[in-house]
Amino acid sequence: MVEVAGADVVGIRADNPGPLTLSGTNTWVLGRDPAWVVDPGPAMGAHLDAVAAEVAARGGAGGIALTHGHGDHSEGTAALRGRLGGASVPVAALAWPGASVRLADGGRFGPLRVFALPGHADDHVVFGFGDVCCSGDAVLGEGSVFVGGDMAGYLDGLRRLAALRPRVICPGHGPVVQDAGARLAGHLEHRLDRERRLVAALDAGARTEDELLDAAWADAPSVLRLPAALTMRAHLRKLAAEGRLPAGMTAPPPGETPAI
Repeated sequence: MVEVAGADVVGIRADNPGPLTLSGTNTWVLGRDPAWVVDPGPAMGAHLDAVAAEVAARGGAGGIALTHGHGDHSEGTAALRGRLGGASVPVAALAWPGASVRLADGGRFGPLRVFALPGHADDHVVFGFGDVCCSGDAVLGEGSVFVGGDMAGYLDGLRRLAALRPRVICPGHGPVVQDAGARLAGHLEHRLDRERRLVAALDAGARTEDELLDAAWADAPSVLRLPAALTMRAHLRKLAAEGRLPAGMTAPPPGETPAI
């Protein structure tokens, strides 16, 4: 369990480490009397027990909020809801089918402010709680996240979030980010740098996916080759929409972003 300095927020990390989940999925418990849960995480009994115990210690649950529907964030929702009081506990999400409350960009869920930030998933949102931002997979505590959907929307969302000047970012994976402004600027620059590399590879004549990946994502380890490819396709669609692809080249069509 990690406490966020200067905020009534704690994080509880699930024991599901991996190349994409880093050290595990973070569940955040915010406030008290009642407490609010962001991203229950995987359906792991010990993890959900720990979250439920923390919520009980804080006076019970006001609700459960999901940043997006990927299983490593949402799978434990029903089981946690049962531990916290069952159907009386509202579950809020932008599009997750099990939600009882549909979130809206710019709206609120209890004390949580809602901001749409697509890209990693079409249904992705982030939550503001005072000067704390729960970022899900839009911003990680270390490294970068794959963006398989709306790349332009993702970049615009990062800029919009940066304009709000959060003090702390509580990410879906990795450690708490104390310098939120620097991390947001870093994520933006990382994506734009990848785009510059991709454009340079296109200008040099690369056309196949493997050629483009080898040129613009040469530093990506083999285990992250698929996420890199998904992100590259999103960049190509953005370039196509801006009229920046070489003549005769078409971008890969959008597809459902896999839950990874």
